[in-house]
Amino acid sequence: MAVQQNKVSKKKIRQRKAANRYGGLQPGVCSMCGEPVMPHRVCAKCGHYRGRQVVSVNTD
Repeated sequence: MAVQQNKVSKKKIRQRKAANRYGGLQPGVCSMCGEPVMPHRVCAKCGHYRGRQVVSVNTD
């Protein structure tokens, strides 16, 4: 059986366990068109960010 050589701190244990809980970035919803968008990014469909038109999008 393996014997622990040094004490492992609570911080190190929690850091290791936190990696298993990470679920990735969760998409939000665009306030103008309702499309799912990644956080802190301009909506690809309408070009709005935080309620303002930032990028003009051509509808082809």
